[in-house]
Amino acid sequence: MNPPYLQTLTLQLAIGAAELDDLLRHRHVDWLVGKQRADGGFAGREGESDPYYTAFALRALWIAGGLDEPIGKRAAAFLRTRLQRRESIIDLISLIFAAAICEMAVGEVVISDDDHDWRANVAAMLETLRTDDGGFAKTPEGRAGSTYQTFLSVLCHQLIEIPVNDVDAIERFLASQAHPDGGYLEIRAAKRAGVNPTAAAIGTLKAIDRLNVADHRNTIEFLSEMQTDEGGLSANTRIPFADLLSSFTGLLTLSDLEAASRVNIDSVRRYALAMQSPEPNSGGFIGFSLDQTADVEYSFYGLGTLAMCEILSS
Repeated sequence: MNPPYLQTLTLQLAIGAAELDDLLRHRHVDWLVGKQRADGGFAGREGESDPYYTAFALRALWIAGGLDEPIGKRAAAFLRTRLQRRESIIDLISLIFAAAICEMAVGEVVISDDDHDWRANVAAMLETLRTDDGGFAKTPEGRAGSTYQTFLSVLCHQLIEIPVNDVDAIERFLASQAHPDGGYLEIRAAKRAGVNPTAAAIGTLKAIDRLNVADHRNTIEFLSEMQTDEGGLSANTRIPFADLLSSFTGLLTLSDLEAASRVNIDSVRRYALAMQSPEPNSGGFIGFSLDQTADVEYSFYGLGTLAMCEILSS
């Protein structure tokens, strides 16, 4: 059995991030460490700690070499307090992601092997999101699959070690989301493809071991055309500026399709470096050029993008 997609990706990014300038890494690690709350979790730009931002912070710290045992223990303690809460779908999946990182990075177990009922309940909950088209919807009431939710659900099944049902149907769903321009739709009612649903589709195919690079020449063309004059990638053809999320997911996907040379890696690197916080002597990354506030989610994308650039330039 192949290792979980998330584990493989995070280890890959850690290898790339190890090649970054030490001062750069330490600046962002220090900033991220400073964002850990008293309860052990991490928050977004406002509000309380939650599993979503905690997962991003832990991933960013791990790939940058800053996730030590004290940080991991405090984060794991926070995550355990959320195990019995009724979480939103995205927070539940984030909790599982974050728990896996704590265990892989510092050996801190959040969800034990004895928690069979909890894992089974998660699998049953995910099954309520399954739609007739073969994908997973964002809510149990949804009637059409979401490409991104399908990606998250497949990764979640890998992490709880319960195989996803009917992989063939997932593959058919993803094929139905393909747009003539080479990208993928997020939902079937969408009018245009986007970089991020395209990345989710390719990531899902890779996770279920159904990715045939030769079938995605049009996808490569679509993604390569998303690089802007700024150097980063934009979310879709209607958005004139780049953002860090699309830059990271687009570059990663081109790498998975063995076609990263179709974009200018040095320009992507310069763009990511330019997205570091505009605050003097501060760490963290902003999301796009008009943004002014760094947060832990975009800091993961910033470090991830720079790590991918190192990998692809070596």
